[in-house]
Amino acid sequence: MDTEKSSNSSFEDLSNLNELETKATHSLPEILQQPDVKDSKNNVEGESKETKNIPERVETSQNEGVASVGDEETCDVLGNGQLVKRVLKPSQLDRRPMRGDLATITYSGKLPNGIVVEQKENYQVHVGDFEVVQGLDMVIPLMNVGEVAEVTIDARFAYGSIGMKNNENECASIPPDTTLTYEVHLVESKSEDFSDLKSFDVRRKYGTRKKERANFWYNRNEFNTAIQLYRRALEFLDDRDGDPDAAFDKEDLELSNSDLQTLLEDRLIVYNNLAMAQIKISAFDAALKSVENVLRCQPNNSKALYRKGRILEGKGDTKGAISLLQKAATFEPDSKAIQQDLAKLIIKARREEHNEKEMYQKMLGQAKKLEQKHKQPQKQQSIESSKLKLIGYLMGSILIGVAGVAIYRYKY
Repeated sequence: MDTEKSSNSSFEDLSNLNELETKATHSLPEILQQPDVKDSKNNVEGESKETKNIPERVETSQNEGVASVGDEETCDVLGNGQLVKRVLKPSQLDRRPMRGDLATITYSGKLPNGIVVEQKENYQVHVGDFEVVQGLDMVIPLMNVGEVAEVTIDARFAYGSIGMKNNENECASIPPDTTLTYEVHLVESKSEDFSDLKSFDVRRKYGTRKKERANFWYNRNEFNTAIQLYRRALEFLDDRDGDPDAAFDKEDLELSNSDLQTLLEDRLIVYNNLAMAQIKISAFDAALKSVENVLRCQPNNSKALYRKGRILEGKGDTKGAISLLQKAATFEPDSKAIQQDLAKLIIKARREEHNEKEMYQKMLGQAKKLEQKHKQPQKQQSIESSKLKLIGYLMGSILIGVAGVAIYRYKY
């Protein structure tokens, strides 16, 4: 399916509207030139009557065209019925948000039985950053600013096979594998530049929001999405705005020492969380880089030490992991997680040591057997060679004796 064509189906309907207007305009001369059999006075009066009626006909055509655009336009975004957008109120603007833009939306999500399970008003999101369900994130770039749309989202692009529990209102919980229907109003969209991001409050607000949303996805075991949001949080929780047009040494934000310390502490928390998410998908090398960023600033950070121990365990360094967990346990002696993992690692290390001993014993046993097998032929060869030497000596002595007797008889 051509996604671009589907997303722009409103323009196809508007082109039909232009055709209607063009036909109405071309029909004016024909109406004005209609002959009349009556006298010229009556003829002029007839023309006046017909001319008065023309705008009413054109306005009717225009109203009909707008109705077809706003009320009946449906867009199957993916072509499989899992993400369907229907325009409820079209916009007069031709301006759509792009990935990374800051969009302001008001929306409400409903179950198939009509119960509202999710509702936000003037909620700000960065398009493409998974700050709303994936289905909404995909549809927002297809809306014009000011547009109101109804979006039907399959569970695959909403809350999946897990659903979402509402502890405050059980009736508002989202069951697993549930299709949701959202009504979305795209209030505003803004493309931010570097000047918009030079404020400490703005950067911390964005970074904190993305960290919390990443924690949400982490708790749902959607670790890849969480990793993406943790990285986006780190981009904002930084004292460098990355402005390529800034003068040398002027790309850093002018922040107070307390603000810098606050951003640093937030960054270390995000790096720790990022490392844990990377461990969950066995990306141990990337996780090691993340946790090293924490330990460079805080060498005794117990969470970072614990995570590095988990990383070394995953990379097969059990002894190194034990050393780090023992160090982490000195800073958090009451942590059950550290104590349990440390006990498991010690048992694992003993088992590995026992297996190594058995392996060495087997190797030594096989070596001895091979040595014994190698020695047996050598003994047999030495025995045979000694026998041959003895026989040689005997034969030699006999020959010498015979020769001596023969010589004696020859002389005498």
